[in-house]
Amino acid sequence: MGVERNNIILDLTVNFSLDIINYCELLKNRRKFVNANQLLKSGTSICANVHESQNAESNNNFIHKLKIAAKEADETDYWLLLCEKSKNYPDINQLSNKLLSIKKVLNKIISSTYNNFNQKHIYSTN
Repeated sequence: MGVERNNIILDLTVNFSLDIINYCELLKNRRKFVNANQLLKSGTSICANVHESQNAESNNNFIHKLKIAAKEADETDYWLLLCEKSKNYPDINQLSNKLLSIKKVLNKIISSTYNNFNQKHIYSTN
């Protein structure tokens, strides 16, 4: 088991998950349990769905898993925003920047996979 080499989205999301785990430990040490738990769930779910997408049964299933990862990224963005706006929370800038990169890569993969799938479908039916 392990991350495939040269798979940027897997690398980004695994590293982000590890950073989220560390950040949530800081939150728990500060007794910010609600945000820590929610952020931990959504932040690590991004990577879990990306991993699931690697064994997708079809292009539609692949896109679906990545769209779920993108939704989890949006939720994570929300929880980070709350941390940023709340008093006595550790800085989130590094996490926010990494999350933005992940969201851009996810959106690019989803759109290019969708476009490639539709082009193949159009050409195969004509």
